[in-house]
Amino acid sequence: MCSNSDHPKFVISKLKKMQNRILGLHHITAIADNAKRNLDFYTQVLGVRLVKKTVNFDDLGTYHFYFGNEEGTPGTILTFFPWEGIGQGSNGTGLATHIGYSVPKGSLEFWKNRLQQFNINVEENEIFGEKLISFKDPDGLQLQFIESSTPDDRKVWTTDDIKDENALKGFHNITLTLKKADPTIKVLTDIFGYDLQKQEGERYRFATDAIETANLVDIIESDKILAGRNAAGTNHHVAFRVKDDQVLMEFREKVMSAGLSITPKIDRDYFYSLYFREPGGVLFEIATDNPGFTVDEPLNELGKNLKLPKQHEALRERIENALPKLS
Repeated sequence: MCSNSDHPKFVISKLKKMQNRILGLHHITAIADNAKRNLDFYTQVLGVRLVKKTVNFDDLGTYHFYFGNEEGTPGTILTFFPWEGIGQGSNGTGLATHIGYSVPKGSLEFWKNRLQQFNINVEENEIFGEKLISFKDPDGLQLQFIESSTPDDRKVWTTDDIKDENALKGFHNITLTLKKADPTIKVLTDIFGYDLQKQEGERYRFATDAIETANLVDIIESDKILAGRNAAGTNHHVAFRVKDDQVLMEFREKVMSAGLSITPKIDRDYFYSLYFREPGGVLFEIATDNPGFTVDEPLNELGKNLKLPKQHEALRERIENALPKLS
């Protein structure tokens, strides 16, 4: 005899409920100062795949790089706007300040040695009982490689230098630094369905149980940290993941009902998006899983060719001439 929780109708209802939730992080977008340096660091030093090479929809003379695993699975995708010569930004309140990557157990020593070979300073630390190393990319973006306390079986992208036992799994968490945490916490819990998992002093950790990886948001609350300034080495926005367009628009209603201003649905070619600024100042995006990165090129060619938004294809020659050289 099966319990109510095992009944097919209960299981189907539970699955639908899970699908109508925020499914963790979709992607994180940051700012760089030099396209070639940014591309070389992430593909050659960190060993992630260039999943898509396109342009900024609002600035056609600027690349938009997407780095991730083989397929560009949501939760693995770090993207960059490499605005040439934009200058150094400053981390601080009102920004997503630290990007946490999940790495395999026992791989921190490999990464520590590898980064030091490239003259990158590394700090060892522990947060909520998880061992990690912290360092900055060439623009000063703060990264953390974390040995997750939960299993992570995501498929990795490997290179000649970086094999399965060390390769980056994808995001573990994102850290927001805020003057006041409560208004942002209300967005995470009341709208996005996150729950407080842990707290240590001024650091809070929130999790969604809709998925087991890329499902954590940390908040550091401090009125002593100066406000951040968006430029190179800082995060531009954080995108949260939903299943499809229908769920996306359900969240639009939820955000509007909370009294926050949110954009209409925007077609980003590889996903559909909504944007709003949460009360603490961080730009949030909600992005769909569909249609994915193979919509305009096959899996084995991802990232090899410059892909342009459909409405700008007629300007290809002019755009290619304006873009920075990558070789």
